[in-house]
Amino acid sequence: MKQQHLSWGHRDRRLLSLGSVCPLHPVQAQSQHSHPGHLPRALQACLSERRKEESTLRLTCQHENHMGPSLDEETIHKHQSSKGFYSEDKMQGTLRQGAAGVSQCAQELCTPGEIGYRVGCGWGVERRCWAVPAVIHGALKMWPSIRSDKDNDIPIRYSITGVGADQPPMEVFSIDSMSGRMYVTRPMDREERASYHLRAHAVDMNGNKVENPIDLYIYVIDMNDNRPEFINQVYNGSVDEGSKPGTYVMTVTANDADDSTTANGMVRYRIVTQTPQSPSQNMFTINSETGDIVTVAAGLDREKVQQYTVIVQATDMEGNLNYGLSNTATAIITVTDVNDNPPEFTTSTFAGEVPENRVETVVANLTVMDRDQPHSPNWNAVYRIISGDPSGHFSVRTDPVTNEGMVTVVKAVDYELNRAFMLTIMVSNQAPLASGIQMSFQSTAGVTISVTDVNEAPYFPSNHKLIRLEEGVPTGTALTTFSAVDPDRFMQQAVRYSKLSDPANWLHINTSNGQITTAAVLDRESLYTKNNVYEATFLAADNGIPPASGTGTLQIYLIDINDNAPQLLPKEAQICERPGLNAINITAADADMDPNIGPYVFELPFIPTTVRKNWTITRLNGDYAQLSLRILYLEAGMYDVPIIVTDSGNPPLSNTSIIKVKVCPCDENGDCTTIGAVAAAGLGTGAIVAILICIVILLTMVLLFVVWMKRREKERHTKQLLIDPEDDVRDNILKYDEEGGGEEDQDYDLSQLQQPEAMEHVLSKAPGVRRVDERPVGAEPQYPVRPVVPHPGDIGDFINEGLRAADNDPTAPPYDSLLVFDYEGSGSTAGSVSSLNSSSSGDQDYDYLNDWGPRFKKLADMYGGGEED
Repeated sequence: MKQQHLSWGHRDRRLLSLGSVCPLHPVQAQSQHSHPGHLPRALQACLSERRKEESTLRLTCQHENHMGPSLDEETIHKHQSSKGFYSEDKMQGTLRQGAAGVSQCAQELCTPGEIGYRVGCGWGVERRCWAVPAVIHGALKMWPSIRSDKDNDIPIRYSITGVGADQPPMEVFSIDSMSGRMYVTRPMDREERASYHLRAHAVDMNGNKVENPIDLYIYVIDMNDNRPEFINQVYNGSVDEGSKPGTYVMTVTANDADDSTTANGMVRYRIVTQTPQSPSQNMFTINSETGDIVTVAAGLDREKVQQYTVIVQATDMEGNLNYGLSNTATAIITVTDVNDNPPEFTTSTFAGEVPENRVETVVANLTVMDRDQPHSPNWNAVYRIISGDPSGHFSVRTDPVTNEGMVTVVKAVDYELNRAFMLTIMVSNQAPLASGIQMSFQSTAGVTISVTDVNEAPYFPSNHKLIRLEEGVPTGTALTTFSAVDPDRFMQQAVRYSKLSDPANWLHINTSNGQITTAAVLDRESLYTKNNVYEATFLAADNGIPPASGTGTLQIYLIDINDNAPQLLPKEAQICERPGLNAINITAADADMDPNIGPYVFELPFIPTTVRKNWTITRLNGDYAQLSLRILYLEAGMYDVPIIVTDSGNPPLSNTSIIKVKVCPCDENGDCTTIGAVAAAGLGTGAIVAILICIVILLTMVLLFVVWMKRREKERHTKQLLIDPEDDVRDNILKYDEEGGGEEDQDYDLSQLQQPEAMEHVLSKAPGVRRVDERPVGAEPQYPVRPVVPHPGDIGDFINEGLRAADNDPTAPPYDSLLVFDYEGSGSTAGSVSSLNSSSSGDQDYDYLNDWGPRFKKLADMYGGGEED
């Protein structure tokens, strides 16, 4: 058995299902092979009756006060043009969502207890067939039943499976297992699910299949329950001002969730309102199907209306305002600016004033008016000088904020040449004018600029003036006249001259006429000349208010004369004491220039005669010669050899120079075996003196450091000897269980370690314990005085007396004396330890403990009553 939409039964049993519909929607029941002759008579009668009543053939459904078309004429004609209405195995039916009625015509064909057709069961070969429902009820209503023709023989149980039954969404459909009646358990939404595919099953009471399962395809018919929704609530578009009618502006779009193939989802657009309604209330129109907004009228002018607000309405049901659902959105249309307004000067003439020689100065402001959008290329002004400034003294710049033209001096003007300028300036925009717009005559203006005279500085026409003359001209020679020109021809001012820079102070200038004379002899070889040129700067000042001055530079090229004799080089040399081993190469240096220099002539003087006797000169070329020994042997030593050098100037100049030659013994290679000349050694006399001075300074510093260390050591030793023994009291705990002293016994009280013999007169004064923190009160011994002129025989006596005095001195530290540890003093009140048993604390007077010092403060507080228990 083949599967088709909402069809049940075998091939030889033809069944038809008609679906119920909601108002305004037809039942979609169709077959590929239908024929009007095979329609049931009752259905044909129903259709014929409807043809008579309506111009458009429809089958109507009525249920619970709902009216609407069931089968339209197009559907009927489609089925009539087919081969047979029941020729296919399965047919298609549709379910209208929320449908709650049964077709009136369909009810006429079916008995109340059997909602469905049993068609063809007696017409075919086989006797059993499925009974397909003729109508399907709406949600929560009872649907038609399905049944098998075997239910006449045996009890049959019916069931359904698939999406909407036992698959999610679960239990949308249910079926009475005994009667085969189907139900919809809850409302359906086509936007959530548009179709369902179920399978119907028939089994006996034992679960045995009595019929093959059939497929049920249920389509949820759309109803208009969704409004059109705009993608945006506010749309923004733009259109150029002056646009022609039909110019595209923007597109608005609304979507409807309903079926777009039906009128429920077919959206149409219209413009509800336009604000402002200027210059017309219908400046725009909208394509009802596409939502394209275009201009419909001319006259868009941004300078009058810059923005339009259009309310657009979208309605479904193909725009039927009676049945369709609507929604609105806002379209904001901005009229964009085009350059349809040329800039215009606010006045036809402008004026300005500028001092001469002033640059980068604004001399006039040109104001313009432009009605286009500010700070846009259509508004920004561009200024151009079209006449009156052939030399390019001025330019016009645009103020970016005010759009004004600023006439600026870019090249200095001269009052003596031009006292005024008449400029013609034209203004335009950065963007070209729109098509059909012409420049205004007010886009051109005249500008008059007056030049004011100021006191200009005098200037030297031939600044960096160059003159040529020989060096050595005498003082007072007139060289040239270096005069300046005052450009202020109409002021009749006087110019005074002065020197500004004359490094060598060689020149003098006349303050009135600028004549320059020499104040000293000019020397080309001076340090103040560079590349034979001497340079001086002069100042020219007028007597204006305020005075102005200018500078000029005079360059003097000095031509060389032969005023410098050549000098012999080198000044020192060495040579072997025997001839033939080596010679001295000599040359000359001349401060002059060619031709006043070489070739040079080298010769020995005739006086003294020993010079030519011992030495000889051999010419090498025009610049060099060799000095060598003439005799076979010359004693080693230093020799001053005079040599006459003559240049080639006109007249030639000669100079007698002395070369110091050291004659020394040489080895077989011709090298001196002793230290060569100072110059040859490469170390000059100044360098040697500097080295010696450094050595002396270094030795002096070392000596001073040693003396300072000695004095410091002596002061430290003296300071230790001057320490008062009374201040050297060390408050340390004394250990009395040590049997020996030694060098480790350094912490002690000096007053406790004095010799008993020297302390007898102190200990015998009063009984009791002697204080150790007081200086001994006994008389210090008198040390013997050393005689001024010691006698050798008295040395021993003097030493012995000093030794005895030191031994009896109680204040002297006992460095080499026996340390006594068991001395406890004499006259102790405690004769023995046993005496402690016969005395009580009341019999003792402990006030003396307060006199023992800080070491016994705690003991004095305990026994003397200073501290309370």
